[in-house]
Amino acid sequence: MMNGVEKTNGEDVATEEQLITPWTVSVASGYTLLRDPRHNKGLAFTENERDAHYLRGLLPPALMTQELQEKKLMHNLRQYEVPLQRYMAMMDLQERNERLFYKLLIDNVEELLPVVYTPTVGEACQKYGSIFRRPQGLYISLKEKGKILEVLKNWPESNIQVIVVTDGERILGLGDLGCQGMGIPVGKLSLYTALGGLRPSACLPVTIDVGTNNEKLLNDEFYIGLRQRRATGQEYAELLEEFMTAVKKNYGEKVLVQFEDFANHNAFELLEKYSPTHLVFNDDIQGTASVVLAGLLAALKLVGGALADHRFLFLGAGEAGTGIAELIALEISKQTKAPLEETRKKIWLVDSKGLIVSSRKESLQHFKKPWAHDHEPVKGLLDAVKAIKPSVLIGSSGVGKTFTKEVVEAMASINEKPLILALSNPTSQSECTAEEAYTWSKGRAIFASGSPFDPVEYNRKVFVPGQVLTLPIVTGNHSVYQKFTIISGLHLQIIQANNAYIFPGFGLGLIMSGAIRVHDDMLLAASEALAAQVKQEHFDKGLIYPPFSNIRNISANIAAKVAAKAYELGLASRLPRPKDLVKYAESCMYSPVYRSYR
Repeated sequence: MMNGVEKTNGEDVATEEQLITPWTVSVASGYTLLRDPRHNKGLAFTENERDAHYLRGLLPPALMTQELQEKKLMHNLRQYEVPLQRYMAMMDLQERNERLFYKLLIDNVEELLPVVYTPTVGEACQKYGSIFRRPQGLYISLKEKGKILEVLKNWPESNIQVIVVTDGERILGLGDLGCQGMGIPVGKLSLYTALGGLRPSACLPVTIDVGTNNEKLLNDEFYIGLRQRRATGQEYAELLEEFMTAVKKNYGEKVLVQFEDFANHNAFELLEKYSPTHLVFNDDIQGTASVVLAGLLAALKLVGGALADHRFLFLGAGEAGTGIAELIALEISKQTKAPLEETRKKIWLVDSKGLIVSSRKESLQHFKKPWAHDHEPVKGLLDAVKAIKPSVLIGSSGVGKTFTKEVVEAMASINEKPLILALSNPTSQSECTAEEAYTWSKGRAIFASGSPFDPVEYNRKVFVPGQVLTLPIVTGNHSVYQKFTIISGLHLQIIQANNAYIFPGFGLGLIMSGAIRVHDDMLLAASEALAAQVKQEHFDKGLIYPPFSNIRNISANIAAKVAAKAYELGLASRLPRPKDLVKYAESCMYSPVYRSYR
């Protein structure tokens, strides 16, 4: 058994010291072995392996260790000045030498995460047609309607544990990229392996192509998808229904389907429709919520009070905003035993038409209705801050410069330590910059962002990179670095965030327990597990997330808590329950170290 799924060959259950046979359809050897990314080791093949597998003359005579190969590749990657070139180099490596790709990514996660995922993957998706070299994942379009099960059987792996699927309609903050959104499932699953330890062969990226409304792509001669406007309504629903039915039939009850970058209207409907019947997860709604809740739980150690003591105001009421709001309400309900309907009243949302209040209820989309509380109508964010008097302000609007000087000053006048989370990205869409948050709050804000910022100039002092400690960290939709600058004992935090703290460990926990459904309590367990990884030494530096360099250990702890909750709720099918779930999670994790061949 491996992660709860039985394997027919011994590679994934063998220890690193055991000899294995490099099977493809038959034993791979010679030129075939060098072209097989799962078994290729390049110049790391030993003299005995070169003799046994007919590699003599096909490789230069030099022998290299995996560590030396890694050193050479990192040197080469750092020569590229354009991020997209580094992305393409990493994708080429993944297609050439899978273990070396993951070794590189795991050992250099802070440096390479923004290369294989956001922000670089966004540009890669925009140019996917031009840089397209070799298909990765499955493309299921309207042409395949009626035969999706046959298409799934075309994939060479049968023991699939995780599927990340997108329809390309809302790729990051870039909008409708149609079929070219495939870069997102590919990137997410690379992180499932690198950060959560799932086997690469157990991961399946899928793009559902129902067309695109992006005129630029429709007129692009290099566009790789269907050249038609997006299918909607019944035609769309029938294709998704066929896909979800085929997935369950082909891979079983326990395959995790992660919906990624669907437009708001479809994202909520798909999650609501398939949660009762499938193991499904939406990272934009649930993953974002879980990682932000973890940050809030940790931040309480800095600002004081319990979660229920605070009042929350959101700018933005889409997937991220409503998802975060709901999880905060669930956590408060869990802590206080108060009904969810009551705890929601501590949370207010502002959308493009102003504060969401009960008098607007009839015209609201269904996912906004739980947040329509009794209050007189309020048009702008500043007036909402003055009326609601929140202690936490969260931006998930995708609209830049909306946390104005007046808004931040109002937050600072209400709170000694206002917690301000500007989660929208890219940087141009951030609700405010770090410098603005600190300057306008006179250095009192605890600030988190979804985009990276340069060192802060505050109170006529410039804080250069030498005085800034940079660590990978996470709290918003997609990003990578946490920076904090120490000024006379005052900790100014610039937290840039990424869901990569949660979803790899969350997925591992579901798979290793054999969970058959996702429950909200599992998301709360993941948030609490992440917050628990923030130690006093981190709080002393003003941090609300643990160092990202320890991400595999963090993922193991999150997986253990999620699995424990699955067993507690009776949703786990892997029996008996392992005694030490953290150790079991670690034992399930894929190792990218080269194996020795017979």
